Amino acid sequence: MSNKVRFAIVGCGMIADFHAKAIKSLESAELVGAVDSFPKNLNAFCEKYDIKAFDSFDEVIASEGVDAVCICTPSGFHAKQAIEALKNGKHVVIEKPMALNTEDADKIIAECEKSNCLLTVISQLRFTEGVQKIKSLIEENAFGKIALCDLYMKYWRSPDYYKGGGWKGSKALDGGGALMNQGIHGIDIIQYMVGEAELLHGKTETVFHDIEVEDLAVATVKYPCGAVGVIEGTTCCYPGFERRIEILGSNGCAVLNEGIIEKLVINGEDVTEKKQEEQRPSTANDPSAMSYKLHAMQIENFVNAINGKEKLLIDAKAGKVAVKLIEDIYNFNK
Repeated sequence: MSNKVRFAIVGCGMIADFHAKAIKSLESAELVGAVDSFPKNLNAFCEKYDIKAFDSFDEVIASEGVDAVCICTPSGFHAKQAIEALKNGKHVVIEKPMALNTEDADKIIAECEKSNCLLTVISQLRFTEGVQKIKSLIEENAFGKIALCDLYMKYWRSPDYYKGGGWKGSKALDGGGALMNQGIHGIDIIQYMVGEAELLHGKTETVFHDIEVEDLAVATVKYPCGAVGVIEGTTCCYPGFERRIEILGSNGCAVLNEGIIEKLVINGEDVTEKKQEEQRPSTANDPSAMSYKLHAMQIENFVNAINGKEKLLIDAKAGKVAVKLIEDIYNFNK
């Protein structure tokens, strides 16, 4: 294998464009092909990016001209396709969630270890400047004794959103709603910064949309530092509000709005920067309103790890953490 990692994209829906643009932006990577179960979508995508249209997923993972795959299919296919790709010696980039439950997540982890291939779960928001800064401050104990860590994801998705593609909002292919689909990035970020949470109480409901999964969820959790917090996730709040994370302690606090530091107080001093470069627009009511650049940062790390140049920052075990907490919330009242 050359140093330039050759990628094929599996699934040519909305998110595939972000993977394609990310790969195309990297000198160390090459986009060589794609596959999709809908020929019209596949042909349009491959023509757009001037790449090969594979006839099947099996052809992709058998191809000697493909080193890695980006799995961008509906969530219910993620685990099976990741495992098959790993068994065929392909490195894997997998969109969130990596699986619909921890049992399948564990199977992916086991196959990673067996195959000696690398797998990264898309958690691109970890790469924002705001998240990195707040994580460092927490590690430095800059906020003192942390008391509260709260996560609010009050989004809006119209009824038409769930009709697109025929899989959104279904138990079999989406696995969950406001948490497993829309909220998993926020749940990943806050646990990345503060530590793996223990569920204290969880409640999910379907209050507005005609779907099989939840469009509203509320949970209380406890973090390793002793802090407690609230997690709220919904797609029922018109017109949609930005993801908000609040971390409050005895020496100060931090408020993150879509990864941008909105408030930062340390030792009683407000040190909030007045101007910050926003790295991604809000997806509160439009999931396509984001930049590919954070995907590019994560995929670049993945490529460099394949080539032995740096450590893989987000592996399969990291991807399981968010799935576990969401699964715990879903199972709380069963």
